[in-house]
Amino acid sequence: MRPAHVLLAVLVAAVWGVNFTVIEVGLDHFPPLLFSALRFLVAALPAVFLVGPPKVAWKWIVGVGLALGVAKFGLLFIGMDVGMPGGLSSLVLQIQAVFTALFAVALLGERPTRVRAAGMAVALAGIGVAAADEGASGPLTGFALVVAAAACWGVSNILTRKASPPDALNFMIWVSTVPVLPLLALSLLLEGRSADLAALRSLDWAGAGTVLYVAWGATVFGFGAWGWLLRRHPASTVAPFSLLVPVFGMTSAALFLGESITPLRWCAAALLVGGVALTSVTLRRPSAVPVTESARLPGSRSEGSPVG
Repeated sequence: MRPAHVLLAVLVAAVWGVNFTVIEVGLDHFPPLLFSALRFLVAALPAVFLVGPPKVAWKWIVGVGLALGVAKFGLLFIGMDVGMPGGLSSLVLQIQAVFTALFAVALLGERPTRVRAAGMAVALAGIGVAAADEGASGPLTGFALVVAAAACWGVSNILTRKASPPDALNFMIWVSTVPVLPLLALSLLLEGRSADLAALRSLDWAGAGTVLYVAWGATVFGFGAWGWLLRRHPASTVAPFSLLVPVFGMTSAALFLGESITPLRWCAAALLVGGVALTSVTLRRPSAVPVTESARLPGSRSEGSPVG
């Protein structure tokens, strides 16, 4: 890769990592489901009118929109709202690579190599260490919700792989149109009309800035730049940069939010990042089961989708 392309890949990882800190700030301004709905609304509009028509079937757009936008981000934002730290969330979400590999085995008939199976075991050990660290300092409800969010992310990765979108940005923009109404409906039902209206009426520059960052920075720029890199370089070259996301996530949370990084958390980070790196090794697949390779979008076989 050219130095400029390396810098772009690192920049995307930094934007995605800092995104978790921005989410934590945004949750001080909005109820979690409303915040998630606003994220996708701002990401979709006006971009949906600029990227052209969808390039995959609507069933894949709707499926990924529900799994990723409603389930994954809904659970993530609620988990962080009830106390899961942003830096730790950026780390724990990396377990999505293990869920993706397990779902690929169960649903697509893929067979993991011994190295990849060992990577899953190491990553799961990292989750255990992270759970012990979080359990020593606070309730595990938020932790469990973020792990559930990672599982939903694994489902969306499988759907994305089956969709094989040729344009990552076009796909993500159209996916962003799906969660808006379901998240708004859930927010009205669970968070209440009065809470939503109060948040919107008290909107200030800080709150608006968090929405713009998670929508245009993490979603539009992040996926657009990542897709651009993947069109010019092999996925195996680009994918390792996603492992920098929790590094930037934990560091930014420590610098801007005062989130502590305990020795147990460092140990969990080492196990999770190392395990995910091994888990990202390409799977063997049986010749009787044709599976389309989709190396053009984060979340395909060659890489876990790292964005938060």
